[in-house]
Amino acid sequence: MKVCIVAEGCYPYVVGGVSSWINSMIKAFPDIEFVVLAIVANRSYRGKFVYELPENVSEVYELYLEDYDWVEQEKNKKLHLRQNEYEALRSLLLNRDVEWDTLFTLFEKKNFSLNALLMGEDFLNAVRECYQLRYPQVVFSDFLWTMRSIYLPLFLTLKMELPEADLYHCVATGYAGVIGSMAKKRYGCGLMVSEHGIYTREREEELIRAKWVGGIYKNIWIEQFKKMSLLAYRYADQVTCLYKHAMELQIELGCPAEKIKITPNGIDDQRFVRCLEEERKEDDTINIGAVLRIAPIKDVKTMIRAFAYAKKEAPKLALWIMGPSDEEKEYAKECFELVDLLGVEDVIFTGKVDVTEYLGKMDMTILTSISEGQPLTILESFAAKKTGDCNGCRQLQGADLRGRRFIWGSRDHYTYHECGGDCGSDGRSGMPQRKEDWHGKKRIPETKEPVSCGGYERNIPADLPAIWG
Repeated sequence: MKVCIVAEGCYPYVVGGVSSWINSMIKAFPDIEFVVLAIVANRSYRGKFVYELPENVSEVYELYLEDYDWVEQEKNKKLHLRQNEYEALRSLLLNRDVEWDTLFTLFEKKNFSLNALLMGEDFLNAVRECYQLRYPQVVFSDFLWTMRSIYLPLFLTLKMELPEADLYHCVATGYAGVIGSMAKKRYGCGLMVSEHGIYTREREEELIRAKWVGGIYKNIWIEQFKKMSLLAYRYADQVTCLYKHAMELQIELGCPAEKIKITPNGIDDQRFVRCLEEERKEDDTINIGAVLRIAPIKDVKTMIRAFAYAKKEAPKLALWIMGPSDEEKEYAKECFELVDLLGVEDVIFTGKVDVTEYLGKMDMTILTSISEGQPLTILESFAAKKTGDCNGCRQLQGADLRGRRFIWGSRDHYTYHECGGDCGSDGRSGMPQRKEDWHGKKRIPETKEPVSCGGYERNIPADLPAIWG
């Protein structure tokens, strides 16, 4: 079986929860051939992998959303769309019953320059109609060039040459969802979409805060992401999310409820046994850990400010910020400078580390983040018997697990089990009632029968440990 993983802005270029999950999942299925189709901003990322690719990854394809038009076009040769092709383009711009199948065929079968399309008469006419119907209050030249910039990354995506696979597994909607939908139309393969965060909501939050775009153009960008997500929901055979509220958001955004499966996060608790055995130092320092990338989405500045405030009331506090700082170097520099500006002591930036070497020393962990799904770092804190908290993730501390489906080890969307018995000290996730309840009780029921999901079957070892969120 061949699976194409479609990842946007993460694996294998960036360390983080989603990237870690992808890497772990690929390693968990050594008998499956994986192809990675990675979507990144531009060619500056080319080949700069921070993960060592597992042996069962046969190829990596890269799609650059800010790229050149490589198709040679005869000088002064114009592109003329057929009537059905123009109507499909018009439906896309107006967001009215978008004729995606026609667009897929157009970009697959017709060899043309994107410059010829974006600068051509057909695109101009479709933009002009959209302008007259919806946005006549703005300057047309600004509107036209903005529409060209909005649609260039989508058109580059539609022009992508796709590897053939039995299953496309998109780790988001957005441009990844467009790729997966196009592959299903082209090859008749299966399509699975896994949302760790709700892509449309995350892009909406970013656009609302963004300074590079304003006015009506924020709304147009948001609408663009919504139509791409709706496409992915329409074509997908199965859509997964991490928890109930995420499912409700997916339904609100147009995903049919019958397609959705809730597959909570999972980690291997045996990795953290060493944290339980490690002795705390004989001092009265209160160590607070934060395992995260130093990036705007993690809102590290708010964490630093909150720590500075708390430090005044509790001088024994120490903050350990554990994670890479090279993804958003300018933001990381601002965080370092903020610590100096506030004059706050005992803030330690460790860089990228093995968390199992540090969690045992912590008294608690925190995670400030603008948007989180079901963060692995909090589950890892629970496995190390550390109190952990994250904005918007309180379900981790009170979800009834009995009688529900869970995945083993990493989030595994191909295989799952029914959880039938006692899933912990009181059948609940999150922090247990007694420390001694953590180990030896959260194991998958023994089975030798193959289980299947997405057309894949596999015998699951009976002794794999797991913690579910």
